[in-house]
Formats: sequence, structure tokens, C-alpha cells
Amino acid sequence: MIKECIRPRFCETDGLGHINNTVVAQWFEGARDPVFKWFSPDLNLTDWKLILAKTTVEFHAELQYGADVELKTYISRVGNSSFDVYQEAWQQDKKCASGTAVMVHFDHKTKKSQKILAPTISIMNEHFIE
Repeated sequence: MIKECIRPRFCETDGLGHINNTVVAQWFEGARDPVFKWFSPDLNLTDWKLILAKTTVEFHAELQYGADVELKTYISRVGNSSFDVYQEAWQQDKKCASGTAVMVHFDHKTKKSQKILAPTISIMNEHFIE
């Protein structure tokens, strides 16, 4: 598992006083940086090797301003060219949101998916969750 702790900003709250639901997807994307580095170690956008095929977020409880949020990132599925990144947002020992991003190893020049190589799969397996 990959962990990252963030402090919600006041501007991320909504009219009801909790973290806006659109913010969680942004937090999850930011927490995927270590995954991106498995494919593009220098994060060079001119040689980017991934695309996002689908993303979902499920809310379990409200996230509040004023308390840190721990983001947990796992790999939950590995296919030939695609894989699922499962993520959770925890605040005060409570799972408040979870989501999955379907990523595809992709060649932007040929516009075709690429097989995920064995060394990368090995790294992914270190972060696998059932």
C-alpha cells in the first residue's frame, strides 16, 4: 500500500461545511503519482505511458475541514495492458471514501494499448489488495 497524508484546505469545503465531493477525485489522482512513476519515472509528459479509462468514487462518511486525511492506494487488478488502482480516504480512523481508477498502459503515438511488462507487474504485486 502507498500512503499519503494531506491536510484539507478551507477552500475545499462546500456550503454544507464538509469537503466537497469533487475534491476527493482530485486527491485520489494526486495520490496516484507513485503509480505514474512506475511507467514514467521522471513524470515527463512528452513520454507519458498511461491513460485513465474509468474512475469511480463512493462516499461512506463526510470528510471535514480541520483534520488530516490519509489516502491509501493499492492495486486491485492487473490485466495485460490495464490495471485497477483502488484508493481509500480515511479521517479520524474512519473510511470516508473509496474509489477505483482503471488505468491503461498506452502508447500515445500509435494510440494503442501496450502490454504491462513483468518488472512493473512485480512492483504492482507489492501493493496488491484482494
